Amino acid sequence: MALSLVKNNEPTQQEACEYYSYKENQKKFITKVAEFEKAVSELSTKTGQDKNLPSLKGETEGAVTHDFADGQYIRTIVMPKGLALVTRIHNKNHPFFIMKGECSIYTEKGLQRIKAPHNGITLAGTQRLMYIHEECTFITVHRTDCLTPEEVIKEVTVKNISEASLEGHNLEELDNLIKKLQVIS
Repeated sequence: MALSLVKNNEPTQQEACEYYSYKENQKKFITKVAEFEKAVSELSTKTGQDKNLPSLKGETEGAVTHDFADGQYIRTIVMPKGLALVTRIHNKNHPFFIMKGECSIYTEKGLQRIKAPHNGITLAGTQRLMYIHEECTFITVHRTDCLTPEEVIKEVTVKNISEASLEGHNLEELDNLIKKLQVIS
């Protein structure tokens, strides 16, 4: 899609269909993850393993540190070997870094086994199932003016895909930057 946008500013019909299919698959995946979480919860209740549920939901992820710097929230998580978890649904794009360890990440795009060092971008609307093969140090960075981890979570994640903003980029800010550059040159 990027190539057609550079050429004529309009996506082709095929690119639009591919994007629509991707978004529909993303919604279906998140619905299936919710069904998976419900099935695990029901099984945990039946078998008396309720105490393990917070681990699966990523509520007890291991050692977590929170740092704030000039409008950025940096979250470092050390996840123990053997941990299985479901991430929250992300509301904003942000970078992530796997500094140490090895994990499997399952998204609507499929299963990927990742060994550190690795970096990537989490796109808005993404939710993941993860399994930690070797203790992992996982870092995420979020642009925010929030000053507590609880406020950040409310801003950068949602409980349901229908709540995700998926607005894209603020093009007005980009237009202002372009105007400033034109004045300089």
